[in-house]
Amino acid sequence: MSKATMPTLDNSKPVGDMNVLEMETNQSNTMSSRESEFNDDEPWNATKFSWKRKILIIVAGFTCTFNGNLGSSMPSGALDSISETFMVTERLSLTLLNSLYMVGYVLGPLIFGPLSEYIGRRFVLIGTFIGYLTFMLLCSAAPSYPALLSFRLLCGISAAAPTTVISGLYADILDNPSQRGTAMAVYMSVTTVGPVIGPLVSGFASQISWRWPFWVAGIVAASGLPLVLTLPETYAPVLKNRHIKRLSEKGDERGATTTDQLHVFSVQKIFLRPFTLMLTEPILLFTALYLALAYALMYLMFQAYPIVFQGFYGLSPGMAGVAYAPMIVGIITALAAFHAYSTFYDKAAKAGKGWAQRELYRRLPMACLASPCMVISLFWLGWTTQENISPVVPSIAGLFFAFGFQLLFMAMTNYLTDVFRQISASAQAASSMTRSIGAVLLPLATGPMYGQLGIHWAPSLLGFVALAMGAIPFVFIRYGEAMARRSKHARDIYA
Repeated sequence: MSKATMPTLDNSKPVGDMNVLEMETNQSNTMSSRESEFNDDEPWNATKFSWKRKILIIVAGFTCTFNGNLGSSMPSGALDSISETFMVTERLSLTLLNSLYMVGYVLGPLIFGPLSEYIGRRFVLIGTFIGYLTFMLLCSAAPSYPALLSFRLLCGISAAAPTTVISGLYADILDNPSQRGTAMAVYMSVTTVGPVIGPLVSGFASQISWRWPFWVAGIVAASGLPLVLTLPETYAPVLKNRHIKRLSEKGDERGATTTDQLHVFSVQKIFLRPFTLMLTEPILLFTALYLALAYALMYLMFQAYPIVFQGFYGLSPGMAGVAYAPMIVGIITALAAFHAYSTFYDKAAKAGKGWAQRELYRRLPMACLASPCMVISLFWLGWTTQENISPVVPSIAGLFFAFGFQLLFMAMTNYLTDVFRQISASAQAASSMTRSIGAVLLPLATGPMYGQLGIHWAPSLLGFVALAMGAIPFVFIRYGEAMARRSKHARDIYA
């Protein structure tokens, strides 16, 4: 692996602006031999953690995001029960249960992504996980429908943190892009299962009471809390500052000679960074737009499936929830495909194959494969929903959708992390904000769209849009390197 593909803490663009980076570079050039020896130890470098500790961090990351994603779709199988309890008859009002949760995914990343690059990953993840658990339990005790909607919004804000922080967390501990890609792929497979099984669980649990789906989500989250509480800090600038201050407080002369190396955090620039990146980085902008479409389509499915399988086929909420099962198969298949391609790429790179020396080919070919799969699934769902065709057949569309959706996210989120590395939390925050806006707005149009266009043409229209957006990874393969070299933040990977 070339040095350019694995930028270190010193030659990347970490916290703050270029003045801070230049100041640190000038300081390092004037360091004494004792200071150099001190830095060679790098006790703040989380990539030197033991593998046992790294695996704990990776699994804790799974736990944080799985629970948040599970909660996102939990009301989908309980809409009838909630409607009867609170006497809510408007379909649009019921859609707000999921849409307001996704509004939290718009607001949360703007706070927690940059915050994790200011106070560190640990406190952000632990604090928001406890917040998610608290508000999920409050949902189960909501005395009115407005209160339930309020708790859903607060729950979504808390649940949004891991979606932006985990990529940075894994980049902190895994400097090998192959290992990091595998960790992200497994992470995304585990966490994507959450929103898929949410309607299945709630479809059956809601037959006891509308409160039970939220109780189940709370119990699942509570079981993972002890693991999340063991998360150590991993963010190098925060760890370095703590280490230097600790030595200084103890009177250690190494701390005294390195106090001027403390990282200077520009709060304003940190919290504006997601917006700055989105406006100045075409790679991030177009990746975010494509992921926004895919993410919105996923959450549209949670509104469309009840229309198809309960409204058209007349299935019970529990049996309609079973229609999501093929999606789980698609997720598992996508993970296997990702692993197979990654192994193939690594072998080709090790053998010196010319094509494998281009970092673009590490992730983007999988995104290219994802595009037609999503298009096929939308047309499949639309045109196999017929009175004389078993509901099993249109449910299989979920396999193709989940396979394409999962491959796309595995490829493109890893691509963003590879490109932006230490500031990837801010890049992911911008991307998460964009796709969450789509997940809020598009599902709200599900009822009117199906009402106006019908069950055949509504998903077909979305299929045409997905076909057009699917050109983005192909464009990146052709022009991505040139775009990255002109970038202020992304050029390290292609230097």
